Amino acid sequence: MFPIYPPQQNAVSVDGECNSRPTLFRSATLKWKETLLGRKRPFVGRCCYVCTPQSRDNFFNASIPSLGLRNVIYINETHTRYRGWLARRFCYVLFVQERDVHKGMFAKNLTENVLNNSRVQKAIVDEASEPSTPGSFVQADPKAINKVKKKARKILQEMVANVSPALIRLTGWVLLKLFNSFFWNIQIHRGQIEMVKAATEMNLPLIFLPVHKSHIDYLLLTFILFCHNIKAPYIAAGNNLNIPIFSTLIRKLGGFFIRRKLDQSPDGRKDFLYRALLYVHVEELLRQQQFLEIFLEGTRSRSGKTSGARAGLLSVVVDALFSNATPDVLIIPVGISYDRIIEGHYNSEQLGKPKKNESIWSIARGVFRMLRKNYGCVRVDFAQPFSLKEYVNSQSQKPVPAPLSLEQALLPAILPSRPNDTVDEGAEASLPSSRDITSEPFRRELISNLAEHILFTANKSCAVMSTHIVACLLLYRHRQGTDLSRLVEDFFSMKEEVLARDFDLGFSGNSDDVVMHAIHLLGNCVNITNTSRNNEFFITPSTTIPAVFELNFYSNGVLHVFIKEAIIACSLHAVQSRRCRNGTNGASPSLISQEHLVRKAASLCYLLSNEFTVSLPCQLIYQVCHESVERLIQYGILLVAEQDDQEDVSPSLTEHQWNKKLPEPLSWRSDEEDEDSDFGEEQRDCYLKVSQSQEHQQYITFLQRLLGPLLEAYSSVVIFVHNFSGPVLESEYLQKLHRHLISRTEKNVAVYAESATYSHVKNALKVFKEIGVFSQTTQRRDTILELSTTFLPQRNRQKLLEFIMSFMVL
Repeated sequence: MFPIYPPQQNAVSVDGECNSRPTLFRSATLKWKETLLGRKRPFVGRCCYVCTPQSRDNFFNASIPSLGLRNVIYINETHTRYRGWLARRFCYVLFVQERDVHKGMFAKNLTENVLNNSRVQKAIVDEASEPSTPGSFVQADPKAINKVKKKARKILQEMVANVSPALIRLTGWVLLKLFNSFFWNIQIHRGQIEMVKAATEMNLPLIFLPVHKSHIDYLLLTFILFCHNIKAPYIAAGNNLNIPIFSTLIRKLGGFFIRRKLDQSPDGRKDFLYRALLYVHVEELLRQQQFLEIFLEGTRSRSGKTSGARAGLLSVVVDALFSNATPDVLIIPVGISYDRIIEGHYNSEQLGKPKKNESIWSIARGVFRMLRKNYGCVRVDFAQPFSLKEYVNSQSQKPVPAPLSLEQALLPAILPSRPNDTVDEGAEASLPSSRDITSEPFRRELISNLAEHILFTANKSCAVMSTHIVACLLLYRHRQGTDLSRLVEDFFSMKEEVLARDFDLGFSGNSDDVVMHAIHLLGNCVNITNTSRNNEFFITPSTTIPAVFELNFYSNGVLHVFIKEAIIACSLHAVQSRRCRNGTNGASPSLISQEHLVRKAASLCYLLSNEFTVSLPCQLIYQVCHESVERLIQYGILLVAEQDDQEDVSPSLTEHQWNKKLPEPLSWRSDEEDEDSDFGEEQRDCYLKVSQSQEHQQYITFLQRLLGPLLEAYSSVVIFVHNFSGPVLESEYLQKLHRHLISRTEKNVAVYAESATYSHVKNALKVFKEIGVFSQTTQRRDTILELSTTFLPQRNRQKLLEFIMSFMVL
């Protein structure tokens, strides 16, 4: 067994470690930030100063970040009112008994209040009146109305939770026992909990929106809030968990079950009765100032990255605010990080096997399996609460342009010779100029942006765990293996890199011990051999497909830290290779236009937009890419060319053409900027050089490798599309695509075995549909794919392949 490594309470320091030689990360970027080593932990989760400036000042003060961390499952007599031997023996029982939870906290008469609501009454009458001709009114039969009422009551029996304070206490005691048996610790930040407590005193409903990585997420949040005397939230759970016995327990703890798809009627029509019941149920919870817990991703992430938002239930919350069911709602994004998830991995689904339905037996087996293993540390971060009303008001006042579709953003870069390669200037007119909250287009845009805002904040709040860093180093820095001492040195330097970028860590302690702890948790994914050289251990990642998939899952836990720099590094390769192919028209081949590089990076952001989000909706991608380039200049990886070199360079014909490839809405000048500022359009384009130092070149290579699996997956899909023969069912074509990528990996053709994961293939196909490679039609609830007229010519598919391949380092 390995020792526990609880994070330090107030600060993260270098722990007295020193490196015998410079490592990749420390040498590459940290020299300019030496003064920050040994600084306090970054405080993550502050709300947006653009969209919610007033909320940013609420619940926060200068002392909050210094309150430090606490291990929630470490309970002793000091956490109770009693002292002595008996208190030490029964401290868990005493602790849960002293928690403030009682029946009066929770909603009352939910079922009757929902059934008596006018909207539900109308939906019942409308359903009882069917089938009648559309637009006509036929008096409903009283028997039919009673039948529909019984149906509505039955739906509510599944939907409405019946919270039991006694069971919450009992579950709290059980979870203290269980969590202490298979987790080293569960860390939370005291300052974040203080902000949540302050928010509860506002007498407003709170909405907790965590990332979703494991089934434990459901219990984890309720348990932490219970331990801090905060009312348990009502948890929206998919009806796949509506299992006998287990479902009763979930309802008693505040869970309510909803359909994973709202329109599940046999004829495929919209189920207006179910929609009305769900809407009024959530509205009634908010009216009674109850707390909600909603998983925006809809399902657990199978890739280790945050999935796209499914904002259906969030839209109900926004509509409840519009209808004045509550004066305001406080939104709290939540980041959750695990050293190792209790599911272990999702390899079977990533290999294309269908998801197994949950059952009481599978749950029982899972519990017994958990009790035999240890899953390391857990970190939960509560972001700063912000006002939904303030967010809505700020959105209605800002003249934000209509968002670009992927087809509008990317086709001009992929197919520059198309006659209509610019975006219609009237695209922004698709949104009402008044930004009225009653306008449906504005409502949809508002909810979509809100969901992206929440998920971005929750993901940025997620702490980086030791297993994430070790898996990332083994896959993208030491894929052929490395000495343990070298791995430890790079681990130490990479954790400092994470802190320097204002992301937090879910561990602390001596790097040697923490690395061994992570290797132990990664299990069969890592091979350890003893070398004759200095009797040192040699660490290599396992090369089997399931092992690589699992390492990739944990490695993705640190991807969001370096993603912007990785995009710039791949774009750097694309610009350099293009200049080599097309010539430089007399310019120095080593010089790169900063404007050209930023635009290339923006196009890559759009291409990979289904994989991750690099910016908040209130930020422009072009500006975010520009800031990332400036950061690499600050690191010394990119160098600004001397003034003499700048003057000798005249923009080439290629670069003039490039400026027309991406639409004007990508302009990164902010409306708030002073017109006299030299920032933005008035700033003269400058030229850059890439540092030739070995450390910097190695760091760029590492960044490019981070995106290697994604780019290989997308390029492999395009190659497969070359032989497309349609029309074909989307589900059938997706399976063929995935089998093709798995086959490449099994034959050792693939450079990155993890490029064959099912999530990569699924996201790639989705992107190509949005770009316009495929046109789709729906027949009997099945989606049929055909090549669009734009990509019917083979040469256009070839251009798409060349566009993606330009970012890849082969």
